[in-house]
Parts: sequence; C-alpha cells; structure tokens
Amino acid sequence: MNLPNKLTIIRMILIIPFVVILLTGCFGEYSKLIALIIFCVASLTDLLDGKIARKYNLITDFGKFMDPLADKVLVNAAFVCLVELDMMPAWAVIVILTREFIISGFRLVASDNGIVIAASMWGKVKTVFHMLLVILLLLDLPTLCGLTWFTVVNTVVMYIAIILTIVSLVDYIWKNRQVLGETK
Repeated sequence: MNLPNKLTIIRMILIIPFVVILLTGCFGEYSKLIALIIFCVASLTDLLDGKIARKYNLITDFGKFMDPLADKVLVNAAFVCLVELDMMPAWAVIVILTREFIISGFRLVASDNGIVIAASMWGKVKTVFHMLLVILLLLDLPTLCGLTWFTVVNTVVMYIAIILTIVSLVDYIWKNRQVLGETK
C-alpha cells in the first residue's frame, strides 16, 4: 500500500463525511462550508496521487482501478447531493451519470478484449470542470454576496461541464471505436 493508493483510499473515505454533512446540515450555517473544505481536500488528493504515482513509478493495478472510481464516486455523489438540495438540475446530473455508465461499460468491453483505454485530455478537462462546478455551487456566491452575475457564472460553468461531458464521451468512443467491433 503505497502513498498514492493511501491518498485514493482517503478520498473514498472523505466522501462519507462530505455527503453526511452536506445533506444533514449538522453544522448549521457552516455545513456547506465544511462540506466544501472536505470536497476540496478530497479533490486535491486526486491531483496528488497521480503526480506522485507517475513521478516515483508507483503505479499499481489497485491505483489504476480505484483512482478513477474514487473520482467518479466523489464528483457524482456531490452532484446527487446538489440535486437533493435543489442547487443543480436533475437533467444535468442524468447527462453526467449516463456518460459515466457508458464509459465504464465501454472500458469493461475493451478490457475483456485486452484493450486498455487511457484517460483522454477531454476527460481530464471534464473532471476539472465538474469539480469547479461543485465548488462554485457549494460556495453559493449568488446567495452569499447577493450578486446575480454569480448565478450567470454558475450557469455558464454548468453548461461548459455538460458540453465537456458529451465531448469527452464522443472522443472516447470515436478514438476507441475498434472496441465495438472486437471480440475475444
């Protein structure tokens, strides 16, 4: 169990207090802020574990499997919570979750045929925008500051995140379309 894998496990564990604090509001008016801090710490572990694993050649099968899974669970748990709190439209989360299921199934088929699908630039940019969107929505700047232009910023970032979700899906499938024709 190397450091990058420990960071991935920490990210998975942090999802629990993040969701509980955000949905229960157990810290009153500070609940969103505490949940935001937990989300940011968890997101930073994503950045760190990959950098450390590549720099020190600590890439493991566990990391290859769990790191992207931890990312998906963290961000998608946040999106589901934001729908529950009426801070994000359900249709947007449905688009995001659908993309994740399609890519996961696509990778499973590829793996069964001995094909490894690497993360793409579009997928990485998508993840950054998803995390940024969660942070902006948890900051709740339109309510906090009373400035309506923050609502516009949040909406623009959400639409960019949705567009990147779709673009990254099409990119993965197009670049790896041979997977759909492969059989064992």
